[in-house]
This record gives sequence, C-alpha cells and structure tokens, in this order.
Amino acid sequence: MDQSIDISLRQAAAIYLKNMVVSSWEQREPENPGDPVPFSIHENDKQVIRDHLIAGVVHAPAVIREMLIVVVSNVLKVDFPGKWPEFSLKMIELVQSGEYNSCLAGYLCLYQLIKHYEYKRPEERASLNQIMMGVLPLMEQRFGQLHPDPSQESVSVQKILLKNFFALIQYFFPLDLITKEAFGNWVQVVKAVTERPVPPEVSQASQDDDDDDDDDSRESSIWWKCKKWAMHIAVRVFERYGSPGNVETDYNEFANHYLRSYSGPLLESCFKVLDNYRNKIYVSQRVLQLTLNYVNLSIGHVSTWKYLKPHIEALIRDIIFPVMNLSDSDLDLFENDPVEYLREKFDIFEEFVSPVTAAQSLLHSLVSKRKEMLEKVMTFCMSAFAANQIEPRQKDGILHMIGAVAPVLLKRKNFKHQMEALLVNCVYPMFTSEYGFLRARACWVLHQFSSTRFADIASLSRALEILQQRLIEDTCLPVKVEAALAMQSLVEENGEKGMELLRPQIRPVIIEMLKLVRETENDELSVAIQKLVCAFEDDIAPIAVEVTQHLVETFEKITDSDVSDDDKAVTAMGLLNTIESVVSVMEENKHIMIQLENIVLRVITFIIDKSVMDFYEEALSLVGTLTVSQVSPTMWQFLFHLYHMFERDGFDYFTDMMPALHNYITVDTEAFLSDRKYCEVMFQMCSRILNSGTAGEDPELHAAKLLEVIILQSKDRINEVLPSIVELALQRLTRSINTSELRTMCLQVVIAAIFTSPLLLIPQLAQTTLPNATQPLLDQFLSQWLNDLDCIFGIHDRKVSALGLCTIISTIPESRPEVIARMSPQLVPAMVMTTMKKRKTASSRWKRRPSRVTTLRWTMRIVKLTSL
Repeated sequence: MDQSIDISLRQAAAIYLKNMVVSSWEQREPENPGDPVPFSIHENDKQVIRDHLIAGVVHAPAVIREMLIVVVSNVLKVDFPGKWPEFSLKMIELVQSGEYNSCLAGYLCLYQLIKHYEYKRPEERASLNQIMMGVLPLMEQRFGQLHPDPSQESVSVQKILLKNFFALIQYFFPLDLITKEAFGNWVQVVKAVTERPVPPEVSQASQDDDDDDDDDSRESSIWWKCKKWAMHIAVRVFERYGSPGNVETDYNEFANHYLRSYSGPLLESCFKVLDNYRNKIYVSQRVLQLTLNYVNLSIGHVSTWKYLKPHIEALIRDIIFPVMNLSDSDLDLFENDPVEYLREKFDIFEEFVSPVTAAQSLLHSLVSKRKEMLEKVMTFCMSAFAANQIEPRQKDGILHMIGAVAPVLLKRKNFKHQMEALLVNCVYPMFTSEYGFLRARACWVLHQFSSTRFADIASLSRALEILQQRLIEDTCLPVKVEAALAMQSLVEENGEKGMELLRPQIRPVIIEMLKLVRETENDELSVAIQKLVCAFEDDIAPIAVEVTQHLVETFEKITDSDVSDDDKAVTAMGLLNTIESVVSVMEENKHIMIQLENIVLRVITFIIDKSVMDFYEEALSLVGTLTVSQVSPTMWQFLFHLYHMFERDGFDYFTDMMPALHNYITVDTEAFLSDRKYCEVMFQMCSRILNSGTAGEDPELHAAKLLEVIILQSKDRINEVLPSIVELALQRLTRSINTSELRTMCLQVVIAAIFTSPLLLIPQLAQTTLPNATQPLLDQFLSQWLNDLDCIFGIHDRKVSALGLCTIISTIPESRPEVIARMSPQLVPAMVMTTMKKRKTASSRWKRRPSRVTTLRWTMRIVKLTSL
C-alpha cells in the first residue's frame, strides 16, 4: 500500500499474493500416502493478511484492487465466518461511508460474500440473510442518493449495487428478506436505470473513428454496463420467479403479484429502449439482447400480451427485421475474415449474448404461441421480399426470418404443403446471387427446411445438385460450409431417396468437406462427415484410406497449435470420432484395415507419446476399434506402448483401456498365449491397480474383471501364473471393500480359477492357512462365496458361479477336501438356486421360457452331482 513504491512493483506483489492465496490458503492432504504435506500459508501469516486485506481494497488503485478482490473471494470461501467474523462488520462500515473508494470497496467485498453463498441451499444462507437484512435498505438508500449524479464514479457504484442485487436473487429469491414493498422499490430502480438517458458524449461517439471501435467503446462504457445489469435483474426475476405456471410452488404467490404489478411497467421500459433502437439511437448489443428476451417472456402471458399485441406489427417491422439483417460488422468479417466469421457464427457462447439469436427466439415464440402471428409474419416477409427497392442485406434478413420460423411452418397444415414451392421460387434463385452472404443464407434456409417432404423428386435432386455446386465450386468459405451442412441434413432427412441422389458424388463431397474442416477447424463439419460415413458405409471403401489420411493430417495441423483453445479441442475430438467411424465401417475389410491401421496408429502414438491427456479417451477407443476383429503383429507390439502409458500416467485411464485390453485377450487368444510377456503386461497392470490402495474401486473392479477374462479364455494353459492371479484377488478380499460389486468380482476371479484348473487350485486352497486364521483358506472362501451368492447378478456371473459350484461338488471323493463334504448340504442347494436364477435372468432377457428338455437336462445333472 506504500504509494511511494513504483506501481509495477506493487502490481507484481499483488499478483504474487493472489497466486499464493489461491494455491496455498486452504490446507490440503497429500495426494498419495508417503508424499510430503503440500505447503500452506501459516495461520499467523493468514491473520496478518485478514487484518489488512479490506483496507488494501479501499486504498489500492483499480489495477491492484482487482487482484485483492480475488484474494478476498478465496479467503471468504475458507475462513468465513469461523476465522473471519469481523469481515461483515468492516464491510458494513464501508458501505455506510460517504467516501467513494470506501463505498466502492465495501460493495465489491459484499459481492464476493454473496457469490460465496451463490450455490448454497436456502437453509444454508441464514448468515447471508442476516447480513443482507441490514445492508439491503442501505443499498436502496445509496442508490437514491447516487442516481441523480451522472458522474462516472457514481455510475460505477450504481453498477456494483445492481450486480449485488442480481447475485443475491440469481438462484434463490429470499421472500422473507425482500418484501413486496422492498421489491417494488427495486423495480423502480431498474426502471430508472433502464430509461435514464446516456450522456451525449457516450451516445454520440465520434463519427470520425472506425465504427467498430466506436461500438466497442460504447458497449464497454460504465453507463451501458449499468443498464445491462438492470435488464439482467428484470429478465431473471420474470424468467425464474415471476412467470405463473413456470415457477416453483413457493413462488406462486409472488409470480401472480409480479405479473399483476410489475410486468407491465417493466415492459413499458423495454418499449422505450426498443423505440430508441428504432429511431437509430445507439443501444448496446447486450441491453438489446436482454430487452428482446424480456419481451419474449411476455408473449406467453395474457396480461402482458395485452400490452404487446397493439405493437406487434411495429415490433416485427422495426425491431426484429432490422436486427436479423446482416450487420456491418458481420459483413466485414464475412468478406475479410471468413474463418473468424464462421467461428463466431458457430460459437454457442456467442449465441447466448447475441441480439440476433434473441430476435430469432422472439420471432419463433410469436408464431408458435400466438394465433395468426405466423400469417402476419409470412405476409410481411413475402411482401418485403417482392419489393423492388429491397436491398441485398434486407433480403438476407427476410430469408433469416423465414428460416427461423421453419419448424412451425412445416407443422402447420395450411403452410407445410407450400414449402416446396417457397424453396423453389424464393430460395433456389439466391444460390446464383452475386452476393456471397445471400448464397450462404440460401444454404442455411435449405438446412432449416431439410425435413420438407418434396412431392417432386426433381426439386430434391435440384437442391442437392445446387448444394454440391456451392460446396465444390464456390469461392466463398461460409457458403461452402453452409452448403456442406445443408447437404448432410437434407440427405439424412430424406432417407433412401436422398442417399441415392448423392451416392454418385459422395467421393468429391466428402473430400471437399475434409478440406473445409482443415481450413476452418469447424466441429459441426466433423460431425456431418461422420454421419455421411455411417450412411454411405458401402460406398466409402474406395476412399476410406484417403479420407482417414485427410482426417489425420487435419488433426495434426490443429494439434500443432494451441490445443488448450476450447474450439480447437472440440474440433480435434470430432476428427478422432470421425476416424473411429471410418475404421468401424471398414473393420470387416481386412485389406483396407491393414492400410488404415498404420495411418490411425500415427495419431494414437502422437497422443500417447506427447501425453495429450485431453484426447486419451478417444485414442484408447481407437485402439479398441483397431483390435475389435483382428489383432495384427503391429498392434501386439503396441500393447507395450499402452503399458508404458499406464506406468507413466497412473490409473486415471485404466477403465478407458479396458475395451482394448479385452480385445487383446479374446480376439486372438492363441497369439496372446504365444508370448508370456503379453500375459505379464496384463497381470502387472491389474496388480498395480489392485495393490495401490488409491486407484479407487471402479478401476479395481475392471482389473478384477480383466483377470477373470484371462482365466476363462486361457483355461488351464496359464497354470504357472494362476496361483499369482488368485493370490492377488484373495489379498484384495482381505482389505476393506465398500461395494459388493468389487467383492463379488474378486470372488469371481477365484471361482473362474477353480472351474478351469480344479486339480491345481482346490488342493492348494485347502492346504493354505492365512496368518492369524484358524481355518484353511478354502473354508473361508467357501463361506464368503455362499454368503455373497445374493450379490451375484447377471447371466455370465451366475453361470460362472454355478459352474464353479458344480466343479467343487464333482471333485473325486478320494481327493475331496473334508470341508466340501461337510458343506455339501449348503453347496448343493446353492448350486440349484444359482442355476435357477441364471435361467430366470436369461429367460426374462430373451423373453422366452426355457424348454422342458433343457430344464430336464439340468435337473438330471444336478441329481447326478448330488449322488457323488
């Protein structure tokens, strides 16, 4: 806080403090037994920080205050209220202050306190409610004092006041804390902020500067941020607590009161915002989006619809239509940076805050919830589209509106039969427009109408032909992407007819789409390719190698850059899934699989060698797909690669490895048994999992299952390692087990060993006594087995258990251990019960009863075994 120290040094100190508190404030246990205890800040140092932290927030410049607020948040999570009870008193003292820095710091600290209780249940918010009971009136009073003051400092505090109120009611509305009268006061606050004019120097930014820079500066100004939070409150309350029929029971009374008393006045404030937009007065994008959302919520209620209905035509003509036109900024991106244009267009997070999406949703609600609105919207669209003076971007807006209401048009009887003509007369001509954005919009509209039932096959053929031309011949990247997506959707919706029309051109279509994925890194294209591959699996064989090569090269291109980028990571995952689809389709074609294997292994090896853990799941799934029908010599060598990955990266991905490991054992058992190293690798992995004590019971369950598979597949050909496998399972049974699934799975391992090698295992178990045990191991095991029979489910598990019991009972009398004879009165009924349960399970699964011959055969076998 020393003002004489250079600001850069103070900022560095604040960053260091923030990082230290985030990582080391809370005491943590070692990750693994024997590891050193992680460092944490000493309690004496914590107390010093707590004593001076709030004062630091008050006196620090803005750039340092941001760091200290993060520190406040992290300390609150751990220490409030137990070790920091004075926090609330200091905070309340600050919010009562008349000094700007103190007041701002107080409300910033209050915001962190509210966020601390954000996801708490109502009964856990008592401490917060007690504090807010005194603070909420102060917030109202402070807002009344500040509202007439248009200075930036005043509006900054107003903004944080609104943020605090929004955070308080975001997930839970405290009805006992916010009375109807108090909420009425806050509604007036929201109205006052929403309707308040923005200072001229902000609303009329210099026209000499670049327009986009202008909009950015106005969007980020404190006045528009303040309006944004006011609209956030209005939308949130209406959406979550004020909409009768859509709220929790506790809010029914409040919802009715809100709809009667406040929805109309707030809707009038929204009209004033929209009127400014209609009159070309600047409105920020977020405020416009939230305002449209509030209007959207009003459509479904009779009382608010009365306010809206007289203004609907103006709303469609002067608000929705202009918003859905292609904007200047979008046109600039479309022409000068098409890749960024596509990124923004397909970014789901952009959609949440886009006024275009809000207008589209509002239009859809209008035509789906209110009678005659669809007719009015289509009348407006068709008359505007036919006008001679319509500009290209307005034509784009009309097509956008038609596409937005497509789901409703296709359901209405009086419209759905006209859609084919609409597409032919209004949309098809746009494919030859000189404007790229109109060609892209035409593709998008066709995508929205892809479920249209074409009466004339020539219209569908023409659509696919045009889309193919746009995909392959168009020079505009967004047009090609929209054409690809529309084509895939059109084929999918029209089934065999669509497939037959596209089949002759499937190769150039998929190759071009692969090039697009590489250029745009668009994950929706990856999904579209994957669907086409699955749909045209018989036609993919000639180009499967080429397609996979393209996909692998595109994956390598994407992962050469920063894969921490979420968009790139999603696209890369989509590529891996598409590769897996191609391999799955080709798995019966051994000649092609040999070629694909080397290409796909390149990707898998890259992911594992570079420890790109984000893609481990997909890579291991690819290994499973490559081994599902055959295991080549190359894949047998790759097993050691998997083992090294397991040793390096621990147990986290063992369950993802299971399908591949299972294939290694079951697909080519002879090859698995031909080299002892393969079995050793499997055993070592299972041993590490079962003996670790930290892997968790789910990986342990999979490890035990893998051991059972090895035993059953190998039968009596692994007798040299069988005692070690059984010992591993028995050792795990001696330690604490929380789930019956793991316990019965370990039992299954020993049962499988008894069934496959009874002459080896039964005498060994009968002659072994554990330390501190009074009975031989066989006695203890049989007792545990019988006790857990009710926990053994499923056809396979009950079958193994029944066969194991049959094996135990059928041992030669001369070599039969005494315990078997002694427990035979329990063993025989257990075997009968398990057999009957197994057959009942199979019967219910196959939906048929067992034949009398089969039942008789089992009965005779049981009688014979009982007589031994």
